[in-house]
Amino acid sequence: MDRNYKIKAELMDAQSIERALKRIAHEIIEKNKGAKNLVIIGIRKRGDILARRLSDIINKIEKISVPVGFIDITLYRDDYDLNKSKKEISGSDIPFAIDGKDVIMVDDVLFAGRTARAGMEVLIEYGRPKTIQLAVLIDRGHRELPIQANYVGKNIPTALNEEIIVIIGEKDEKVLLVEKNK
Repeated sequence: MDRNYKIKAELMDAQSIERALKRIAHEIIEKNKGAKNLVIIGIRKRGDILARRLSDIINKIEKISVPVGFIDITLYRDDYDLNKSKKEISGSDIPFAIDGKDVIMVDDVLFAGRTARAGMEVLIEYGRPKTIQLAVLIDRGHRELPIQANYVGKNIPTALNEEIIVIIGEKDEKVLLVEKNK
């Protein structure tokens, strides 16, 4: 982890992350009256891991294989600078049609809303879904765009000098509230 941060609190451990994902999966199934028309698409880097997990949980509950895809929104960000950015571009992978589907777009943290907006832009290039619903592990507030998650693991109000770090897909999974060192 970056040394420019001071850990203020561990907000979630592996068990509470798993409980939140199970609750979100049940809410998705309930709202969509089952899983027959669902596809799940994760926003890379951590949303893709969460998307796979949600699909697995829904598969166990509904006994239906829910397709999973992944999108990279890097080039769709309104704050992306091709000349200055050195971000790695992973590419998108949606190996199925999304036309007429109920798409569950998954990300780890909802903040300003810019990532979700970029994600919707990518999805529209792949087709015309019936709905696009947003599932996030953490909603930390401070929206700059009129974006709201349909499914939230945990609401964590933060100050602007604080950040949420999600460590997932590793042995020691957790969600941390950190403050930038001055």
